[in-house]
Amino acid sequence: MKCRPVLFFASALLLCACTEPDRYVRIQGYAQGGTYSVTLNLRGVRMAPEAVRAGVDSILQVIDTTLSGYNRGSQLSRFNRGEAIRPNALFLDMYRDAYRWYERTEGAVDCAAGPLFDAWGFGFKKDSLPGPETVSALLARCGMKLLPPELAPAEDGTLRSPEGAVLNYNAIAQGTSCDLVAAWLDGIGVRDMLVDIGEIWCRGVNPDGRPWSVGIDRPVDGNDAPGADLEAVLTSEGKPCGIVTSGNYRKFYVRDGRKYAHTIDPRTGYPAGNSLLSATVVARAEEDAAYPGTGATADAVATWCMVVGLERAQEILSSTPGLAGYLVYAAEDGSMRDWASPDFPLRPR
Repeated sequence: MKCRPVLFFASALLLCACTEPDRYVRIQGYAQGGTYSVTLNLRGVRMAPEAVRAGVDSILQVIDTTLSGYNRGSQLSRFNRGEAIRPNALFLDMYRDAYRWYERTEGAVDCAAGPLFDAWGFGFKKDSLPGPETVSALLARCGMKLLPPELAPAEDGTLRSPEGAVLNYNAIAQGTSCDLVAAWLDGIGVRDMLVDIGEIWCRGVNPDGRPWSVGIDRPVDGNDAPGADLEAVLTSEGKPCGIVTSGNYRKFYVRDGRKYAHTIDPRTGYPAGNSLLSATVVARAEEDAAYPGTGATADAVATWCMVVGLERAQEILSSTPGLAGYLVYAAEDGSMRDWASPDFPLRPR
């Protein structure tokens, strides 16, 4: 889900019981307003567990100081305030990827619609209830439609926000973080891993020698404890993939008896009004891909599905190579129903 409790504690390293030649460890800590957990097999890796932990922490630290909208000193926060920054490669790459998703989704995923998310209380500010005039004014002055496909720093290396753009990468940031951590682990020789940074990237098998299994939470209001009430369980089948669930049952507020959920349609400026309750997307990579980008893909597509609704989401998930999906929606009679694409890897109950 794209909402997690804010917990603060120091990174920890936990050894999992296993037999040689496998050497599974679990690294846990704090990142991006929540916790992260990485379980990996160090078989064949010539690096001490403490060094692996330090490497993961350093990657997440760079992401935080570059892309976090909650870190007021990050490049993104300073860029959004109109300050001049010296963007690193991650900042420029993230913008380029965001623009690509804007084009691919025909505006359904728009990381430059930050002011709209803020106005509805689902960005970097507290909740509110904007009127039609406010929404119209924001639509006219924000969005990727006003921006170039790439950001070009000035000759002195600095960059300012063009057109007063305010960026919000919540739709792809956690999936991208999983990709970057997984790519680094792949580079040091890790084959079996599960990276959980709010979203998930996994490959290979778990300490029991089986493909990783991931639970899908039942999308009902009040189900705030991940794993406490499961709708279904999927298996990774041992293949490298990104796994993301987006839903409207944890981050919302109610005003005058009406529920306002965090999925904003940047094309209209209003919360998406459709029957989808949650969308779980699996984005697969080629077996030997070192940096597949599937975490970001699953992240963006899950948001895309929640914005466009059930029928379009079914079409996207059924017709796009490398994607599989599981949708939970409200039927006309008020019951909760589900739909899975033909190749979605549900584990038998």
